[in-house]
Amino acid sequence: MKTFHCGDIIPGCAASFTAADDDGILVQTRRHAVEAHGAAEPGSGSDVLVLPEIRTR
Repeated sequence: MKTFHCGDIIPGCAASFTAADDDGILVQTRRHAVEAHGAAEPGSGSDVLVLPEIRTR
């Protein structure tokens, strides 16, 4: 199981995500980047920040 906490890269953001693999986390964080942080569609620009912070539980 993989986890990611948005606050690790965006101070003050309390969103957390859980998925079976990195791809599952990226699907969720891309949408979150667009909806919560105003990233341009499709939000994949955040992948380079998210991938190093994904943790295995």
